[in-house]
Amino acid sequence: MTLIDKIIARAKSNKQRIVLPESLEERTLTAADRAVADELAEIILIGNREEILAKAKELGLQHIEGATIIDPKTSPKTDDYAALLYELRKAKGMTQQEAWKKVLDPLYFGCLIIKSGDADGQISGALSTTGDTLRPALQIIKCAPGITCVSGAMLLITQTPQYGEDGVLVVGDVAVTPMPDAKQLAEIAVCTAQTAKSVAGFEEPRVAMLSFSTKGSAKHEVVDKVVEATRLAKELAPELKIDGELQADAALVPSVGEKKAPGSDIAGHANVLVYPCLEVGNISYKLVQRLGNADAIGPILQGIARPVNDLSRGCSVDDIYKMVAITACQAMDAK
Repeated sequence: MTLIDKIIARAKSNKQRIVLPESLEERTLTAADRAVADELAEIILIGNREEILAKAKELGLQHIEGATIIDPKTSPKTDDYAALLYELRKAKGMTQQEAWKKVLDPLYFGCLIIKSGDADGQISGALSTTGDTLRPALQIIKCAPGITCVSGAMLLITQTPQYGEDGVLVVGDVAVTPMPDAKQLAEIAVCTAQTAKSVAGFEEPRVAMLSFSTKGSAKHEVVDKVVEATRLAKELAPELKIDGELQADAALVPSVGEKKAPGSDIAGHANVLVYPCLEVGNISYKLVQRLGNADAIGPILQGIARPVNDLSRGCSVDDIYKMVAITACQAMDAK
């Protein structure tokens, strides 16, 4: 069974309520139909019921009536959601009139459903920008306790089973925070380890904080940041198995780890890699993906109190379906 098969099986075992606010987008609606048919999750679509069903008929879809369809314009809960949004944002200057206008936006409405406990996660981005996806999530759902920044993890499924967890690595941040400070980097480490557990199914995440130095082999302020982030991550999650700073080879190759970081439980055995900045992370995973012929699944957004995930606007139906499963797995551990 492949990793994605395991993720799908876990999602099916404990169905979560996943909101798809871009309900008239063809790929999204097709993925929703498949998710309903496969009993992958309880799908919630935001929009006009007649329009959604007409679009589904046009596409030849047969299972959309098994989804919950909510129209913000007619829902009996819209007034409550607008009041909730006003309370959450009035200190930032939002008026009641502005809250009522915003609540009709499906991306905001979906996050308000989650905030109210009526859903477990949301996925958008087939039509919307990353900013449009994240803005309501951060304004309404907010970051998880103890976390101040959002980041993105990637599942790398490589053809080198001697590394990571039978060839699988979870890496971050690859998508959101360009230049994290030491505190943010520590949070990214904790969140990426959690993603490794909740999504990839790692029983024991082993986190390597990567740098161009191993245990003081080089001196630079960016190395100091990684060292400090490692210390802070241990304070934030004392049970977490983590070490740094480590070079990539020292993190992954046992013989190199023993030589460069003797006595480290992580060196040579890491299955979670935390990059010192977004630039390094994004470049690195794409090189592994293209030159190493690895499968890259994600990015999976992390750090939000309830899962909200962003799709590429070039995503496929299969990408959306897989992200429903991933978001469901995240939701199980976010409760």
